[in-house]
Amino acid sequence: MTHTPFSKRLAAKCAALALTALTSVAVHAQAWEPTKPIEFIVPAGTGGGADQMARFIQGVVAKNNLSKQPIVVVNKSGGAGAEGFLAIKGANADPHKIIITLSNLFTTPLATGVPFNWRDLTPVSMLALDQFVLWVNEESPHKNAKSFFEALKKEPNNTFKMGGTGSKQEDQIITVMLEKAAGKKMTYVPFKGGGDVAVQLVGKHIDATVNNPIEAESHWRAGKLRPLCVMDKEKLPYTTKLTATQSWADIPTCDSVGVPVEYLMLRGIFMAPGVKPEQVDYYIDLLKKVRALPEWKEFMDKGAFKRTSLTGKEFFDWLGRNEQVHRSLMKEAGFLAN
Repeated sequence: MTHTPFSKRLAAKCAALALTALTSVAVHAQAWEPTKPIEFIVPAGTGGGADQMARFIQGVVAKNNLSKQPIVVVNKSGGAGAEGFLAIKGANADPHKIIITLSNLFTTPLATGVPFNWRDLTPVSMLALDQFVLWVNEESPHKNAKSFFEALKKEPNNTFKMGGTGSKQEDQIITVMLEKAAGKKMTYVPFKGGGDVAVQLVGKHIDATVNNPIEAESHWRAGKLRPLCVMDKEKLPYTTKLTATQSWADIPTCDSVGVPVEYLMLRGIFMAPGVKPEQVDYYIDLLKKVRALPEWKEFMDKGAFKRTSLTGKEFFDWLGRNEQVHRSLMKEAGFLAN
């Protein structure tokens, strides 16, 4: 049996300890954390889906002590969200600013020509995809999507008033899809955010909307609005009754009832250009912790979201594909800037 001299064993042990210490220092050096409050930009108005999600994240992060620094939500809705996008684009290498995006990430620069593209930012994480539902007032004569669509096809142009968030954005793109399918024009009425849109429908100032589920859910519960169909290939999987008789799962897909329209919207997080990988990693990890909370599951259920989450190359590739999809939709609708 061969014995290693004590001095050699001691030297080897010291070397191992030194390596462990160096590794620990390196890991610690990579673990970046914010050193001041985090500004969370919403490129849309208050009360809409993006605003509600941002404020939900702000609340659960604080409640569960997930960040040593507070999150401050700031709405920058000007120019169909261009105000918010340009603010984060101009915050080069600032890791204390993040932005939640809708699909206006694609539509706003295409429609306005504003000097911005999603590649100007740093993609962090897709949180979910959001659904669109065709809504009418509970007192509307249209009890289902087929009745609404048949009436749209029969009535003179511009008889129906469709309310939506902004101009040449998701809601108006879907409105154009409906118009093309019916062969009739509607009067599109833009508002600042999805919350305003839902309130206008409750007040019967418009005839229909294509609000996201979370934007109209409370009014549906209160018996003020009626969902007609969901614009996805599959029915929503959420079976908890939100009214005396209906859950999200009870709403048919639009295509299944003769309304050939499908559309899903991004809910994603981006940072400024020029930030460091370890700073991106901090927010990826923070959002993973948020998505692991029971409160997140409840929020996803309540808003009937599609729970698709992506980071890294998968997210980057998805963004590239969907930019082209929106370019085609915008071109077909005649919404591209000259």
